Amino acid sequence: MTPADKSALRARALAARAAGGDQDALTRHLTAALAPHRGAVLSGYWPMRGEADPRPAMAAHDGPVCLPVVPGRAMPLIFRQWDGGPLVDGPFGTAHPADSQPVLRPDVLIVPLAGFDRGGNRIGYGGGYYDRTLQLLRESGRATAIGLAFAVQELPDIPAEPFDQPLDLIVTDRRIIQPLR
Repeated sequence: MTPADKSALRARALAARAAGGDQDALTRHLTAALAPHRGAVLSGYWPMRGEADPRPAMAAHDGPVCLPVVPGRAMPLIFRQWDGGPLVDGPFGTAHPADSQPVLRPDVLIVPLAGFDRGGNRIGYGGGYYDRTLQLLRESGRATAIGLAFAVQELPDIPAEPFDQPLDLIVTDRRIIQPLR
């Protein structure tokens, strides 16, 4: 897949995302998907640019919650504990807990995305941060990646590249999808 092909798929999915979806249904489905992970360290994200919002389900999670921090270009993410307190601005329009918060290793990650397919493939924003991070976490133990998106962001097929890390589950406002592999 060429970078232009990937950009075209990303643009298509992001244009569909602009239509939005049912946030209440998304929250119900994400809360149900997280229920088996009670007590696990959960990484969520602070939504931006119309992303599906994981915050209500994160607030309901029975266990530690953290948010990702972008430490620099082409580096894996780190995760700082978040207890609902104020956030500081990060690169690329992100927001994260202050450096004073402890760094955690997440067991379960809610992964933002531009588009997804039924095979558990995702297209992000092109920086590779989650792919690098998931690879590192999976090499050192178990890490469950749950993609979160509105159903309209589904694409028929996203060709996976060798460095792409698959999603273990995809949660949308219409359903919870177990990827076909």
